[in-house]
Amino acid sequence: MTAAWEPTTAGVLRLPSGRLVRGRGLRRSLPQGQRPTFALYLLGRRPPEVAWESRWLRWPDFWLPSDRAATVDALREAWARAGAERVEIACAGGHGRTGTALACLAVLDGVPRGEAVAYVRENYAPRAVETPWQRRFVSRFPSGVGRSRGSSPP
Repeated sequence: MTAAWEPTTAGVLRLPSGRLVRGRGLRRSLPQGQRPTFALYLLGRRPPEVAWESRWLRWPDFWLPSDRAATVDALREAWARAGAERVEIACAGGHGRTGTALACLAVLDGVPRGEAVAYVRENYAPRAVETPWQRRFVSRFPSGVGRSRGSSPP
């Protein structure tokens, strides 16, 4: 079992279940300290190779992911892995796409869809989830896997 993020690490969002996920912008240098064990990169183009396991979702800047089903699957994987691993969610700037994905993780973690954007803005970054269609994406995100808040997926 891999250790989780240090809770004081820059960009780390604590979900209500206690899971820790780091959001960041890839335009900035990789922060010092702990490295992710799994990363989900949300970009219009394939990201460069990294030394840890990663998954890429084609997601153009200011828009929505190209493949909704793949996005739901990848975010469920990221949420599940965050229970025992250092998961990073990142786009170029670290606000719009990253904030949208973090809000979807909050929904998977039990935050009501209508409150997830506010939760991420309060606990991650005030500018998270930049466009009306990103907010709508969160409001329609499948809320779960038939579980109560804080439990593991089946």
